[in-house]
Amino acid sequence: MADPQSPLPTNPSWERVQLARNPKRPHSLDYIQRIFTNFQELHGDRAYGDDHSIVAGMAWFEERPVLIVGQQKGRDTKQKLFRNFGMPKPEGYRKALRLMEMAAKFSRPIITLLDTPGAYPGIDAEERGQAEAIAQNLREMSRLGVPVIVVVIGEGGSGGALALGVGNRIYMMENAVYSVISPESCAAIIYRDSGKAALAAAALKLTAPDLLGLGLIDGIVPEPGEGAHTDPDNAADALRMMLRIGLSELSGMSGQELIDDRYEKFRRMGSFFTEPML
Repeated sequence: MADPQSPLPTNPSWERVQLARNPKRPHSLDYIQRIFTNFQELHGDRAYGDDHSIVAGMAWFEERPVLIVGQQKGRDTKQKLFRNFGMPKPEGYRKALRLMEMAAKFSRPIITLLDTPGAYPGIDAEERGQAEAIAQNLREMSRLGVPVIVVVIGEGGSGGALALGVGNRIYMMENAVYSVISPESCAAIIYRDSGKAALAAAALKLTAPDLLGLGLIDGIVPEPGEGAHTDPDNAADALRMMLRIGLSELSGMSGQELIDDRYEKFRRMGSFFTEPML
């Protein structure tokens, strides 16, 4: 018989989901402010409008010009509405792609910061081609002849995050999560009960250590204390160091080598056989 005084079993995966969603957690603009200089935000997709859930622009990383593309959540109600709760619409992905192609034209490395519960599922987004915009980003990012570094800084939700996630190097903050579906939605489908989200989180293998073990990411950025929200400056310093290492590793590669590297990286994902099956 279980001891009623014994502590309840912990669920590290669900705990990290909660940390990734912490309202005080640093967002893209917080890292941009601390790591990059002379950030000049650019707007619009030149087709429909501007999407404030994605911030993008040119900046300097130490002594090197780069393009930054980040998904931005809001903190208070006004900001959350302005940023659409960090859920991009098609014009956001088209804006990002327009600027990534511009960066490739001028041989500037691209750094993307992922932090979204998912792409916006509203009717207006579907009418303007949400699925097509995501698919086009996946295709075109695989063809960019410049270094692409992806960092999951909070929630990496489904195709909404993956649309900016095709990189040569993929890193995750220690308490970030990256998954094809949210734990709540997974629980609703698998267990017919969204209240079992913690159980689904463990099954999804969505934490940074899980994904590093599966070979889906290239490194984990350590966080201070009880999470990045407890010391944003320290978290930014750790991310700066990881970006420096990634750019150094990729700087000597030609455009075609970068494309081939990215292609082989994603072709290996999900392949666990070394010999053909009989």
